[in-house]
Amino acid sequence: MPVAASAIYFLNLRGDVLINRLYRDDVGGNMVDAFRMHIMQTKELGTCPVRQIGGCSFFYMRISNVYIVIVVSSNANVACAFKFVVEAVALFKSYFGGAFDEDAIRNNFVLIYELLDEIMDFGYPQNLSPEILKLYITQEGVRSPFSSKPSDKPVPNATLQVTGAVGWRREGLVYKKNEVFLDIVESVNLLMSSKGSVLRCDVTGKILMKCFLSGMPDLKLGLNDKIGLEKESQLKSRPSKSGKTIELDDVTFHQCVNLTRFNSEKTVSFVPPDGEFELMKYRITEGVNLPFRVLPTIKELGRTRMEVNVKVKSVFGAKMFALGVVIKIPVPKQTAKTSFQVTSGRAKYQAAIDCLVWKIRKFPGQTEPTLSAEVELISTMAEKKSWTRPPIQMEFQVPMFTASGLRVRFLKVWEKSGYNTVEWVRYITKAGSYEIRC
Repeated sequence: MPVAASAIYFLNLRGDVLINRLYRDDVGGNMVDAFRMHIMQTKELGTCPVRQIGGCSFFYMRISNVYIVIVVSSNANVACAFKFVVEAVALFKSYFGGAFDEDAIRNNFVLIYELLDEIMDFGYPQNLSPEILKLYITQEGVRSPFSSKPSDKPVPNATLQVTGAVGWRREGLVYKKNEVFLDIVESVNLLMSSKGSVLRCDVTGKILMKCFLSGMPDLKLGLNDKIGLEKESQLKSRPSKSGKTIELDDVTFHQCVNLTRFNSEKTVSFVPPDGEFELMKYRITEGVNLPFRVLPTIKELGRTRMEVNVKVKSVFGAKMFALGVVIKIPVPKQTAKTSFQVTSGRAKYQAAIDCLVWKIRKFPGQTEPTLSAEVELISTMAEKKSWTRPPIQMEFQVPMFTASGLRVRFLKVWEKSGYNTVEWVRYITKAGSYEIRC
């Protein structure tokens, strides 16, 4: 549900109203008195930024020496309200030369009223992009004498920007070499039992892009997701031959993605922002390809000795490798001495975290390095409590591997000038919460 704000107030630290705007008639004009009496005068400003008084909710935030208060009379989205305040302050700063305080508000009454009418309509947030608003609200704010930030330059070709509603990209960009960098970054979350059965497993991923493209290009991204391939085969009236497919869950997109086209055709088409941005996020819960399997064996030999044997098998291809692999094997707190034998990498005992830390700088695929360790424990006269074994934890990065099986089938770039582009695609899988009970 959107904000549906009834009113917005700007107050100084004494509670005086600097400026206000009423968007709906469901609250009285004296609601700010209730805020001043029940919140400001009772010194409860720092306890909670959301308060209910007399059937109305107050969302407030302090910026410099100004309180911004949003009043709503119905159930509203609090996160959206605070997001609106943050974006509005950033907009005001772009007009006022980087400053937002009581003096800046007093010096820019007329401009603030004009902006408040544009960024919120009948209590619902509208466009808050400074690049777009400066195209048709060209009045310059009164700059603070202490501000050294230069005023933003106006963006050319206002008509196309305003009517096209592409607030994340300006026109007139020119590059000598047109390139697109696309990174698929995934984190594997795993909890495995001591017997090797998977208790919990999922993959969270994101697609990061860095675009250096001239003009106003239109990009189309094709993935091997099941729904998208089925829709494509229906539109082309022929079966798809793209191999393994995956099912994406909980997909969220950057605002540049054409959601109407995605809902109808299941294709990711967009006009990208210039530079680096996050195109989409997703989650996979079925068919996860685990990059490593860990087989631990821990034996307690009496009260003063332990034997630890851990085998780690890399499941990915032999031509691939993992970087920065760290395996943390927990041991009891009363550990006194350890001795190691590893077939790859280096290992040591870290008393600060009560773990044997095994590090392998470069871990080739289809290999099975092992660690064997003898642990001597301090013998105590107190009754020994049973040691609750924490899980083994892993850290790693595997370039050019995706645990979900996600693949980029194509990345098409169209621009009216018809220039050639260079596309770079990279995959990397990291450890999120990769734990194996022992």
